[in-house]
Amino acid sequence: MILFELVPYDLLRVIWWVLLGVLLIGFAATDGFDMGVGALLPFVAKSDTERRVAINTIGPVWEGNQVWFILGGGAIFAAWPPLYAVSFSGFYLAMFVVLAALILRPVAFKYRSKREDMRWRETWDWALFIGGFVPALIFGVAIGNVLQGVPFRFDADLRMTYEGSFFGLLNPYALLTGLTSVAMLVMHGGAWLGLKADGPVAQRARIYGQMAALATIVLFALGGLSLWAFVDGYVITSAIDPNGPSNPLAKEVAVQSGAWLANYETYPVFMLAPALGFLGAIGVFFGIRTRYEGLTFVSSKLSVLGIVSTVGVSMFPFLLPSSIEPKASLTVWDASSSHATLFNMLVVTVIFMPIVLAYTAWVYKVLWGKVDEEAIVRDQDHAY
Repeated sequence: MILFELVPYDLLRVIWWVLLGVLLIGFAATDGFDMGVGALLPFVAKSDTERRVAINTIGPVWEGNQVWFILGGGAIFAAWPPLYAVSFSGFYLAMFVVLAALILRPVAFKYRSKREDMRWRETWDWALFIGGFVPALIFGVAIGNVLQGVPFRFDADLRMTYEGSFFGLLNPYALLTGLTSVAMLVMHGGAWLGLKADGPVAQRARIYGQMAALATIVLFALGGLSLWAFVDGYVITSAIDPNGPSNPLAKEVAVQSGAWLANYETYPVFMLAPALGFLGAIGVFFGIRTRYEGLTFVSSKLSVLGIVSTVGVSMFPFLLPSSIEPKASLTVWDASSSHATLFNMLVVTVIFMPIVLAYTAWVYKVLWGKVDEEAIVRDQDHAY
């Protein structure tokens, strides 16, 4: 027996669907609070010292957190090549906007404190705001478009044609999911600042974090109701071989009202995802009121986990549906790499993922502790 045949192909496809979710959740749960802090920066910090307090809560960890974004993109490229090709080509301009905003962030971190001039520093502080707010919004908008279906098709040789536009992405439902994403990450950033900052910055962060938690609950509920009432889902209507070749055109797909909610009847355990989304945000709202900082941040992470997971479990087995040619929709069963590739990647992941997690945990342990104004003033050579 060939080694990779030890794990069935259909099981590997599901495992990599789960691992892709883990990477995306890891990105949202770690780099998400970095973006949330950036989006909150103009509101929670009024002086240069206060802004340095906020910035230095994420200064030691933001680079490591951003690695989850790179890992997610790499996993899509290697495990789901058609998904990578369609999404990165179709969303090219949106990706460019995200990358431009993300490029602003490291430049702002490195340059803002190089000069004492306040206009110089305020300019870079607004760059940090853009680097936090814009990606949060665009990622949410992208999710909204994925749930509605993306305008692409394949020809007989599986060459992709995308028929959408950048401004076409900015439709009402996508903007709703974009605002949900912003509220979720601002809530996450507020919970982080409440845990890591001290003084006026932490006090203001608690206020904005509580407001964002309430907004997350309301917007997440509106998103779910809108998904049920206005957004059609996709259903595979033909026989499909979970161990078959990766050919998206070898199936039939129908567009049906309420189809995205059918998985919750088929797999009741999936209800845990939206439940965690709501309960986590509720935990943040009341955790901030009771000043349980650690519990508040854990609740925020659980809310992020639940909200991001809700998208994945609602769509399963679809990865990227096509709005103009439903049969071309990409699914777990027909958009993956080969059996051998998925197995080899799994072996590498099993070896290196625990190392990455252990190192990340060690970094957070070493760099733990609150950042206050006294430390910033006393140590002018502080990180940022």
